[in-house]
Amino acid sequence: MTTTTAPLATLDQSLGALARSIPGATRVFNEHALDFCCGGKHSLRAAAAERGLDANAIAEQLAALQPEPDVQDWQQASDEELISHIMARFHAVHREQLPELIRLARRVETVHGEDRPECPLGLADHLEHMLQEMESHMQKEEQVLFPMLLRGMRPMAGGPIAVMRHEHDEHGVALQRLALLTNDITLPRGACNTWRALYVGLRAFREDLMEHIHLENNLLFERTA
Repeated sequence: MTTTTAPLATLDQSLGALARSIPGATRVFNEHALDFCCGGKHSLRAAAAERGLDANAIAEQLAALQPEPDVQDWQQASDEELISHIMARFHAVHREQLPELIRLARRVETVHGEDRPECPLGLADHLEHMLQEMESHMQKEEQVLFPMLLRGMRPMAGGPIAVMRHEHDEHGVALQRLALLTNDITLPRGACNTWRALYVGLRAFREDLMEHIHLENNLLFERTA
């Protein structure tokens, strides 16, 4: 019942409203060449019909972007369950979030860099750097640390865990830089839909990354202390 009715509720919302409220919606709109910026006042239903697209299918894609609330007590989860959750809920999601955020940030900087002093100049480059650092970090976990933990090699995991903790601290510094560039992700007056979508996505990314680091530092890694 939920999977059929929830997406339908988005059909009569405007593209701009959906882009502002659902992190990652802009990626879906770009995939279907739906103009959420200048054409942001059009409803999803109307915009899809104009292009001969299946609005219901697009609504389903948007619904899939919104993860179910995390109600599981991860302290009671096994290493296998926790690692699987981290990889699916955070590693895979970050790899989708950051390229789209970089694209949106470049557009905002290109369009508004010269006429809006609040424009987050340098944000796209910073996000590019974060993507590179996080991809390297996640590969180390996926290829080295997580396999060690899953094979029961906890006594040997202290060194890799220390490296991961240090890199988590660096991610925290990068988030501080992100906040500085965006006035703590605060929208200025009159921000366009692209700018709004960017900041919605940045807030979701920051929350996800903080939760990701928490689960590793305070749960998964502590089991080896």
